[in-house]
Amino acid sequence: MATFDVKNVKNEKVGQVDLSDEIMSYPVKPTLMHEVVIMQLASKRAGTHSTLNRARMDGGKGAKPWRQKGTGRARSGSKKSPLWRGGAIAFGPHPRDYAYTMPKKKVKNALKSAIRAKSEAGALHVIDALNVADGKTKEAVEILKNFSADRKVLVVYGELDEKSERAFRNVPYVDLLNVNGLNVYDVLNARTILLCQDAIGRIQEVLV
Repeated sequence: MATFDVKNVKNEKVGQVDLSDEIMSYPVKPTLMHEVVIMQLASKRAGTHSTLNRARMDGGKGAKPWRQKGTGRARSGSKKSPLWRGGAIAFGPHPRDYAYTMPKKKVKNALKSAIRAKSEAGALHVIDALNVADGKTKEAVEILKNFSADRKVLVVYGELDEKSERAFRNVPYVDLLNVNGLNVYDVLNARTILLCQDAIGRIQEVLV
């Protein structure tokens, strides 16, 4: 078992917690993590880009722009030609879904790898509870300062009261994430991860 210090909001050690060796002993695999991140980003693409081809354009169904012969110009049958300015787009993009899937085992292993990488980098902090008594954003910022977290902070929680959630959501560089939505991209994108102790059980349940 890998042992982590459990800290309070003042960054003071108040206990210890074990995280399964099956997670913390998994090697850091950049290639695997990259594959999963690319899959996640592809799934987020809106895919709403669209262009007009000849069939979808209005007009151009009447007479030829000019007669076939005798003008000295190249023959033309429609103003919708892709060769013309303002004409149709040849082989342009159309709405599509970019999402694809990967084997669940690979995704789980990539998440193990990401957690270990952040742990080795000293970016992972386990907190006993993340409570902001008055629900003030100022209190949330003070808590973050105790962990020198002032940029790209990921807060992973199991349960969070409404006041605390509101306080942290008002901080622009903080992302709040329920443990059920834990993923490789958000873990790797964060510079500091505050992991609430009540989320550890669920992480081990899913990854072990």
